[in-house]
Order: sequence, then C-alpha cells, then structure tokens
Amino acid sequence: MTAVIDRCKRAGVLVTALLFATAQSAAADGLRAGQWKTVQSPEINGVAGPTQQNTRCLTPDAVADLDKTFGPISRTTNSTCERTEHEVSPQRLKWRLQCTGQIDMDVAGEFTFDSPEHYYANITARSFMQGRLMQDVRTSIDGERIGECQ
Repeated sequence: MTAVIDRCKRAGVLVTALLFATAQSAAADGLRAGQWKTVQSPEINGVAGPTQQNTRCLTPDAVADLDKTFGPISRTTNSTCERTEHEVSPQRLKWRLQCTGQIDMDVAGEFTFDSPEHYYANITARSFMQGRLMQDVRTSIDGERIGECQ
C-alpha cells in the first residue's frame, strides 16, 4: 500500500511539474487584455526628452493581433511608404517602414512581449530632407498591465 501511495505522490509531482512548465512557456506568449500603463522615454537628436506616461485599454481583439496593434501606421502626404522588414511571433514584433517623397523617413520598431502582463519596445524614427538628416528620434517604451479596462 505504501508503494502505491509513493507512486501516486510521484505521479502527482510529475503532473504538477508538467503543468508548471506548460504555464511557464505559455506565460511568454502574447499579452493579456486589460488596462495598460505605458511609459515612453524619447531621445531627440541625442537629447533626452520628457518622459510621458499613458494608459490604454487593450481589448481581446487587440491582443489577439499584436501586429495590427503595435505595427506601424503610415499617414503621409507626398510620400510613398514600404514595409521593408517584418517579423512577428507571440513573443516579439519587429518591423521597419521606409518612406520616400518630400520627406524621407526610416522608422523601425522592436517589441518584446516578455510576459502576458509586460512588454518593452524601442522605436527609432529618422527623417531626411534632400539627403540631410533632419531629425533622429529614439523612443523606449515600457508597458505594464495594471488591471481590467475601465
């Protein structure tokens, strides 16, 4: 009888360990819907700008499509934009958008979703006019889920 109890205990520990391992690997996949606080720290032409803090509600649809939620949006006048780099997984989104026209722009973003309740990102945006660098902006973003949407 003792041997049977010992086997059951070992099996229980094994099942618990497997469930824990599964939960650990799932924890790095995507984000949870809810209210998110973001802190943006910009650097403009090498000079640190003021840190900004915002909140945003991410719906289940928004977290289901991280590419759409955190991908670049091109709203330019007199320019043509092309996505030149694009990688997406539940843990990471990396993209690059290059625009040519009256003002040439090179915008790149890399988002790392390190847990269902946290992500960080770096976005760089460089603009050129007639081949000369006009502005170089680098922004780091730290996002943290703070609860349910309000």
